[in-house]
Amino acid sequence: MDKPHKITGNTQIVGVIGEPVSHSRSPQMHNAALAKAGLDYVYVPYHVAADAVSDALNGFLALNVVGMNVTLPHKQSVIPFLTTISREAELIGAVNTLTFIDGEIHGENTDAPGFLRSLEEAGACVPSGEDVVVLGAGGSARAIVVALALAGVRSVVIANRTMSKAVSLAEELTEKIYRQDSKDRNATDTLTDADTVSKQNTKLVGMGLQDSRLPDAVNESALLVNTSSSSMDTSLPLLINKDWLQQKTTVCDIVYTPPMTTLLIAASERKCRIVGGIGMLVHQGAISFERWTGVKPCVETMRNALN
Repeated sequence: MDKPHKITGNTQIVGVIGEPVSHSRSPQMHNAALAKAGLDYVYVPYHVAADAVSDALNGFLALNVVGMNVTLPHKQSVIPFLTTISREAELIGAVNTLTFIDGEIHGENTDAPGFLRSLEEAGACVPSGEDVVVLGAGGSARAIVVALALAGVRSVVIANRTMSKAVSLAEELTEKIYRQDSKDRNATDTLTDADTVSKQNTKLVGMGLQDSRLPDAVNESALLVNTSSSSMDTSLPLLINKDWLQQKTTVCDIVYTPPMTTLLIAASERKCRIVGGIGMLVHQGAISFERWTGVKPCVETMRNALN
């Protein structure tokens, strides 16, 4: 049995805030990686009420805490208190990682790059210049659509049970990404016309799951990503017809319980490359870990701790 970590006055503190937070699996993942790296850090979960976010952040600054992950319902409410916010987090409209440096709070969203790393780890190339379908229009879908748009995919179809939510998300992100790229170009004047076109011309389309265009969109996609929790329940029908899937399509389900969701099972039967959700969870955490410690964690140790 491994010896417990000895906490001293030199031990650095990182952690996660949420309400509730007892369900979070981040402490076991991060503490395992910290122990593996031999770092004198400890990762602690903090239950922070919605009306106490400002007080909590000021307390962390006063206590010289190094960093915090942020889970629901605080991913948006922390934003007004930040000194800086990363581009991805600004576009997504949510923050999941805070770093405290010299009295300042820096916020970012590691879900987007974590998702892309999970694809690469699974041997699936990020489909730059290709077409993608994303199922769902919630917070996770926002992060993934932003990641794909910034990676230069040709189009993203956002398909949701409630079509109006999918259409609204597509319109909002199109406007935000275009505006941000224009601001960057005016500020730096370093983007070429080709760069501008490639970044601004990712076409985002919202539609309902019953839309007659969806079968063709799935059939032609290089990547299908499920962000809906419905695939956790094996008694529920698939959101799409599995016969729409082609072998060329990589199918990713960000749900990680169970590891093989109903969608991934169906995709395997269609001989598609599959990517489970545990990779995104691990890699978004690994990025936070490196931000705080300056050390790349052992991703396999983090994955084993979760499993």
